[in-house]
Amino acid sequence: EGKGVLFKKFAGVNVFDIEIDERDPDKLVDIIASLEPTFGGINLEDIKAPECFYIEQKLRERMKIPVFHDDQHGTAIISAAAILNGLRIVKKDIAKVKLIASGAGAASIACLNLLVSLGLPRENIIVCDSKGVIFHGRDERMDETKKLYAIEDNGKRTLAEVINDADIFLGCSAAGTLTQDMVKT
Repeated sequence: EGKGVLFKKFAGVNVFDIEIDERDPDKLVDIIASLEPTFGGINLEDIKAPECFYIEQKLRERMKIPVFHDDQHGTAIISAAAILNGLRIVKKDIAKVKLIASGAGAASIACLNLLVSLGLPRENIIVCDSKGVIFHGRDERMDETKKLYAIEDNGKRTLAEVINDADIFLGCSAAGTLTQDMVKT
């Protein structure tokens, strides 16, 4: 409801908060797509990864109205703006920085996708999730989205091992993941 106020205040868009209790992604897509004749846009909220990527993609394929997953794109837009402004201040080129991401959920992956589209090379990105560094050949808690950001196996398995010399830390994970000692590196 809070976001509804922002939509109205800043864009003049009336909002209806509709909560749907459906766990099956295909059924959820069918339900949401059936709303198209009534609404001019859909703002998805609180759908976990990796299902959120599938649901948003299917809705965009089926619907002629805008579909926006706030957990992904709202976070990505704000994060990219902060990173670009920070790089401008320290006079660094996005194509030459090293980024370490903690978290591989919807927000983190969307941030990374946007940063890549803005010029950050994938090879300059290392992603860690709750099981450690995401690398080719890792089997534990992997999905197709995480595989996009898997690195070659360099033997390093933890955030503490890879954060050294990072220009950017993108934290989209649990509080306390980044320690004071890691920041000192």
